Amino acid sequence: MLTEEDDVEIHALAKRDWSISAIARHTGRDRKTIRAYLNGKRPKRKRPPSCLEPFRDYLVARFADDPHVLATTLHRELKGLGFERSYQTLVRELRRLQLRPACSACRRLATTLHRELKGLGFERSYQTLVRELRRLQLRPACSACRSGTIPTTEIPHEPGEELQLDWWELTDTPWGEKAYVLVGALSHSGRLRAVFSEGQSFPHLVAALDGVLRRLGATAKAWRTDRMATVVYPGTDRLRPEAAALAKHYGAQIAICPAYRPQRKGVVEAGVGYLTRSWWRSAPVATPAQAQADLDRFCVTVADARRRPGGTVGYLADSEPLLSLPAAPFPAELSVERVIDTKALINFEGNRYSVPPELVGQVATVRARLGELEVEIVSAAGRKVARHRRAPTGAAQTVRSSEHAHALERAVLDAFDAGRPCKRKANRPPGEAALAAAAQIRGEEGKEVAIDLDRYAEIAGAAQ
Repeated sequence: MLTEEDDVEIHALAKRDWSISAIARHTGRDRKTIRAYLNGKRPKRKRPPSCLEPFRDYLVARFADDPHVLATTLHRELKGLGFERSYQTLVRELRRLQLRPACSACRRLATTLHRELKGLGFERSYQTLVRELRRLQLRPACSACRSGTIPTTEIPHEPGEELQLDWWELTDTPWGEKAYVLVGALSHSGRLRAVFSEGQSFPHLVAALDGVLRRLGATAKAWRTDRMATVVYPGTDRLRPEAAALAKHYGAQIAICPAYRPQRKGVVEAGVGYLTRSWWRSAPVATPAQAQADLDRFCVTVADARRRPGGTVGYLADSEPLLSLPAAPFPAELSVERVIDTKALINFEGNRYSVPPELVGQVATVRARLGELEVEIVSAAGRKVARHRRAPTGAAQTVRSSEHAHALERAVLDAFDAGRPCKRKANRPPGEAALAAAAQIRGEEGKEVAIDLDRYAEIAGAAQ
């Protein structure tokens, strides 16, 4: 088998009208090999064994236990057994070896059926298969999935009665960080408002909810949510005390969806899907601030203009009898930990705030109470180190006090060194201290090399 370089060379020689015999003598290869490569009939390299072969029995057993086991779980387990390749390699090899069995209890995809039927002699296209399956109604309804031909009904929502809330998670954003969006939808009219957030903690929920309500201009009588861990205790419908205090502050009730029934808040679920398809996929944004501004514009100009029986979404929403909002938001405090960068700045809500330069590289806590116009930065030791005006969320502003600017300038000048830089290419083998430490690790410390002269003379005499 020729290398890529040899392949290029023989084609170049052939272009110069060299004969196959001459090329074979020049390269030291057989004429049949040269002829095959020139005719494009190069032999295929045999694929090496999969890196999963040593773990095949374990994987087969795990898939027998659970056909739906996540690849991330398998990767974590195989690393403990000596698997050193990446997660992407594991997924690729699992697909190539087809180790994951099909689950008979799950709904089979039409693509799987088409592949199986082709092996049985079916010669029509995939589109024909799908069309005929629908016409003959061969796929049964799955009661667990709540799909198929199961009858459904729309739940009537009185005007002003309910606001449905749900988190929308964006894992792939133009600014490279995960984002969370709290989406609120009025159940009667379908009006949507949404607010970007850095997290899903209770203070983040409060800040985002207040933003949604302020954009709506009012609140419904009840908030419909799923079993958020920040609203109810896990596994129950019991409200957390802070969630109850939040609802009382705005004068609303909280209604929790039944377990495993997200359809109960189908208005906001459909709203999230609508924003994903119609706005997010083509939104011309690069920062969270741009995303929030463009989302507000889209909700007002596009989403509110959707047609509904009786008028547009905006017309129906304007006629809903909603409750007025309190003047001040709920007094929740955002508290996040951040690492101070080399410019003595700390990131918070898409902005950067200055701290004393001696804290570079340390972890500090940024605190901000909802509705207040200042942020407070506390060191790991609990000492208040800075207090700044609060910039608008996602504005990409740098807020630096003159005191911190002068201190940073002095620190940079003090650290300036006019000496020669470190020689990166110098020969520096392990020194005596490193060799001694290595000997101690290998258990060779204190052992001396001893030569038995009598034994050596005996072996030398026998050799003679």
